[in-house]
Amino acid sequence: MGRPNFQYEKRQKELAKKKKKEEKKQRKLEEKKLQSKETADQALPESDPGEN
Repeated sequence: MGRPNFQYEKRQKELAKKKKKEEKKQRKLEEKKLQSKETADQALPESDPGEN
């Protein structure tokens, strides 16, 4: 029976963490874009009555 390859397991674990972190970063960026878009949309109607 072979010995367990701890280096391989550690590397796979690190890669999984890195992938999860990157996905979380992308998700946060998407949420930030949506939030800034919503606030921009809300700000525009407020300025319209002042133009009349």
